[in-house]
Amino acid sequence: MIVKRNSVEQLELFGGADLSAPAAPEAPVKEVLNGAYYERATDKFVTYVMGRRHKEWSARRCTFSKEWQEKTKKERAI
Repeated sequence: MIVKRNSVEQLELFGGADLSAPAAPEAPVKEVLNGAYYERATDKFVTYVMGRRHKEWSARRCTFSKEWQEKTKKERAI
């Protein structure tokens, strides 16, 4: 098929087919870790920011209150 525009011939090689890239399927949303957690495997408290490990400290040397430590161990263990 030949289309004429202003005396310039343009060939439509693919018959006007939509050549845009198909939409990528949406990846399943993973929960990103943010905040302080207790890591059972290492017996450490760790903090994550935007899913990346930021800081860690030993549970034995933790200076936070015992109440906070117990609550974190119970509710935010990974």
